[in-house]
Amino acid sequence: MAYRTVLCFTGADHSDQDVRTAAGLCAEIGAHLSVLIISPATLFMWHRIGDGVLEWPVGIDRFAQDAVRLEKRSSDIQKLLESMSLTYDVDPVYCDPASLGEVARQRALCADLTIIGPGLLNDENLGPPVVNGCLFDTGKPALVVPKGAEATLWPRRVLVGWDTRVEASRAIREALGLLCVAEEVRVALVDPKANYNGNGAKPGADIAAYLTRHGARVSVDLLPSAGKSAATVLAQHAIDISADMIVMGAYGSRRLRERLFGGVTRWIFDKPTLPLFLAR
Repeated sequence: MAYRTVLCFTGADHSDQDVRTAAGLCAEIGAHLSVLIISPATLFMWHRIGDGVLEWPVGIDRFAQDAVRLEKRSSDIQKLLESMSLTYDVDPVYCDPASLGEVARQRALCADLTIIGPGLLNDENLGPPVVNGCLFDTGKPALVVPKGAEATLWPRRVLVGWDTRVEASRAIREALGLLCVAEEVRVALVDPKANYNGNGAKPGADIAAYLTRHGARVSVDLLPSAGKSAATVLAQHAIDISADMIVMGAYGSRRLRERLFGGVTRWIFDKPTLPLFLAR
């Protein structure tokens, strides 16, 4: 699949790292970059003055400061992108914190791929609702790029986590363009069982044949867990084979939130970092 529109979310107080990463990926493939700068709205409170004759909304000054900061951030990003050879649009959004997920969902619906960089991952306020909104409520894929990772949309070697679930199938479908240009695709199954209702007589053979028909260069790795979690096994195997990216399915809003902001990217953070291509 060709990625023609790539979406990037950033906060008004974030660094330029996430935008630069997304811009570099767009330049690689000639895609349009859409940047959404999000600032959660300030909650207003009314302050009683004197005997209650006069009330004044506390928070207006903060609102004005936020608006100025958001506008400056938008201007700075546009100046940054002007120096790069790509088309782009930059939109600042000041919204109710409860609406963050919906704002992310609406924008992701009109994009082919969302880039989730370390700035967003490390933002406890913006990160979870934006990731849930753009990934779980749209059916669109996301590329998680942890701090220190070297992301590319022309990967040399890709590890695919396969377990016959529909989410894994969708991740592969959404990543076909990446998989077909890679020099090597390693389909990995952790503790697979040969059965005709799931993996078939030869675990991994069906999905390998599917990818081969699309032109991918595929091999299948059957990995024992040895008492470790599947995520840990896949992460270590990706490191062992010098993979540039992991492709896998996302299996549920609550579980992915736990993983992205506590678990699955932690095993990426704690080891040589790798981009993670997710779809649901």
